[in-house]
Amino acid sequence: MDIAARIREILHAEAEAIRSIAVDESFERAVAAMENCPGKIITVGMGKAGFVARRFAATLASTATPAFYIHPSEAAHGDLGHIDTGDCLIAFSTSGKTREVLECIEMARHLNNQGKVIGITSHPDSGLRDLADIVLDMGVIEEPCPLGLTPSASIAAMSAIADALTLTLMERKGVTREDYGVRHHGGYLGRKARLDNV
Repeated sequence: MDIAARIREILHAEAEAIRSIAVDESFERAVAAMENCPGKIITVGMGKAGFVARRFAATLASTATPAFYIHPSEAAHGDLGHIDTGDCLIAFSTSGKTREVLECIEMARHLNNQGKVIGITSHPDSGLRDLADIVLDMGVIEEPCPLGLTPSASIAAMSAIADALTLTLMERKGVTREDYGVRHHGGYLGRKARLDNV
C-alpha cells in the first residue's frame, strides 16, 4: 500500500463530500429559525453524529447563541425535561433512521409543539426527513472506508454544515470580539479576544 496516496484519497473524499453539499433555501430557513428561536437551541445525535452535535452546541454557546446537547438515550430517562416550548431542536443523523434520535424528536413534540426541528441527514429514505420542519440535505456520500462503513466523509460534511450555520448566525447577530471574550475568556482564544494584537 502506498500510504501517502491512500491518505490523499481519503482527504480528497472528505473534501469532495463537503464540496458536494447543495446549499439551497433550506439553509436560509435554518439560519432564520435559529436566529428567531425564542428559546434555546438543543442539539441531538447518536454515535459519531452525536459528537458533531455536541461540538456544534459548544461552538454556538461560545459565539453568543445559548445551546446545549442532549444525548438521545439519556433523553428517554429524564433529560427530555430540558426541552421547553419555543426551543429549536437540531438533529444530526446521516441515515436519518437512528431509533433513539427519531424517538427523541417525537417525544420532544409533546413538550415543544411550537419550536422548529431542523434535521441534518443524507439518506433519501431518511425517517428524519418526515419529522423535521427543515431538512439540510448532505447529499449521497460515499465513505472512503475500505468496508464502506466507517463514517468519515459524512461526518466531515456534517461538521462543515454545523460550522457554516454557526459562523453565519454569528455574523447575522453581530457578535463582537467582546461578546466572544465574555463567553470564552480562558486560554489563548480568551486572551486573543481581549487584545487587539496577539
